[in-house]
Amino acid sequence: MTNRGHRAVLTDQGAPLPVAPPEPGPVAVLPDPRDLHVAAVSDAGGTVGPLGADTRGIVWLDARDADGLASALRTAPDVRWVQLPFAGVDAFAHLIAEHGDRVLFTSAKGAYAEPVAEHALALTLATLRVLPERARATSWATEQEGVSLYGRSVLVVGAGGIALEYLRLLAPFEVDVTVVRRSSTPVPGASRTVTTDHLDAVLPSADVVMIAAAMTSDTAKLFGPAQFALMRPTARLVNVARGGLVDTDALVEALRTGQIGGAGVDVTDPEPLPDGHPLWTTPGAVVTPHQADTPEMVAPLLAERVGANVRAFLSGSGTGFVGVVDPAAGY
Repeated sequence: MTNRGHRAVLTDQGAPLPVAPPEPGPVAVLPDPRDLHVAAVSDAGGTVGPLGADTRGIVWLDARDADGLASALRTAPDVRWVQLPFAGVDAFAHLIAEHGDRVLFTSAKGAYAEPVAEHALALTLATLRVLPERARATSWATEQEGVSLYGRSVLVVGAGGIALEYLRLLAPFEVDVTVVRRSSTPVPGASRTVTTDHLDAVLPSADVVMIAAAMTSDTAKLFGPAQFALMRPTARLVNVARGGLVDTDALVEALRTGQIGGAGVDVTDPEPLPDGHPLWTTPGAVVTPHQADTPEMVAPLLAERVGANVRAFLSGSGTGFVGVVDPAAGY
């Protein structure tokens, strides 16, 4: 039996482009070319070359070096397509706003959905089964604690690849799922879908709240004191999206005062979470260091995305791109 490996969850293949179809040409893999991603370009029929006047596409591999990408775009002003390395593109928001009227940006959204959703499920079960307390314990507990996921009410914020895969993983638990997203278009696997302005209305009924939304100016600190006050005292919060979606101080206070029952977060604000930060030791909290998708998991999935988009790029037709970033929406 061969190793299945992770697969991308495609949510927008065939989506219309926000700009004219990019002109095909040489592709630069930057800032530190890796054999796997260089090969992904070449195997798809593309030409890999150094950054220069004839460069038409950039595969950018550093999720934190926005300044480096800005410099590359100045060096090669005729670039018309940029592949970004993560699903979240908030670090590059200013570049997308500046160049998005002529440059097509594609992200890795959906590419890492399986490993991240798997981690979200692990955090969900860990918080429900009070594993943070059990892991820290140094003596045998006599009080019976823990809640089953079966039949619970789950609220999922976001409807991208991670959310869709999380819903698929939840199916055996026969949960009742509500999805919160920008539109009210139904989501497969969810009992109902509501728009973001109805978040506060549906929070009080949720046993688990899993955040998988994009980080934009509109969603910053989407969860603060008011939202935690609405949640059940037994509710669990899981965040695998961006730390800035949650007011960290409010989360600590909600856990300390029993406004919510637990939280599992793979992302924090600030990040990295400093040594000695109260969230590390707050009862009911489990923090993982933004490792829902490790480099070992991510590399082949990004290579797959690069290959798919190089083929679309070379066709010149504007069709086939995956992970297209909408400059207006910011993701």
